[in-house]
Amino acid sequence: MALKPEPTAPFHSVQYALRVLETVAKHGGGVSDAQIARECGLPTAHLTSMLRMLLSEGYVEQVTDGAYVAGDSLALLGSGATRKEAIEAKLQRTLDQLRDSVGAAVYISRYIDGEVRVTQFADGPHTPKVNEWVDFRSAAHASAVGKCLLTQLDRNGRRDHLSRHKIARLTSRTITSERLLFSKLDSQPPTVPVLDLQEYAVGTVCAAVPLTAGAAVGCLAVSLPIEHAHRLRSAADTLNRRAAPMALSLVL
Repeated sequence: MALKPEPTAPFHSVQYALRVLETVAKHGGGVSDAQIARECGLPTAHLTSMLRMLLSEGYVEQVTDGAYVAGDSLALLGSGATRKEAIEAKLQRTLDQLRDSVGAAVYISRYIDGEVRVTQFADGPHTPKVNEWVDFRSAAHASAVGKCLLTQLDRNGRRDHLSRHKIARLTSRTITSERLLFSKLDSQPPTVPVLDLQEYAVGTVCAAVPLTAGAAVGCLAVSLPIEHAHRLRSAADTLNRRAAPMALSLVL
């Protein structure tokens, strides 16, 4: 699988966060924000928002003198045999909170061994998940999840995928031209959510944002019934704000 060389904005945030966490871990007795800024070479404004995110996620804690130390989440995610279970549990809690916050079903999807896989989701009686009437693995060209994952592959990776999963018309809005699909994927800004406006299923709209962490290709997505389409943009913006801390969980 080949990755596009240019990283997304959430990936940059993940790299910065890792640098901050390495600095905090190195100073076992605590370290000030000024010292972190000097050692990481980060602007104060950027570091302030990064530390706020790391505090809210439990990766760092602030002690009485204002210094920062490693938090419980960081210790748990690094605890050997339980790491996989700890990551899944943390991601599921975040998905549940996101579902309640945006009032919609939310999903984590990964591109694993050349296939689109929804690895975790959170839905509910009032926030139903998408009816998978066509296997998501065969619908990457039409779904927000699939298109978001394909944007993170280079052209050879995309062609390989479509050679195994032929483009099919699922609704009247589905793109069935490989040339047009690739053109849209190439022009997709990395910080703008990928949309599916009834391309996969009539009556459903979706949005997805990248979860790019190291060599992993993934995305965070939301789905809404067409009558709530007016809420899609704000829901997608919320996902974009949550992407970096979720991607961080995947690389620790």
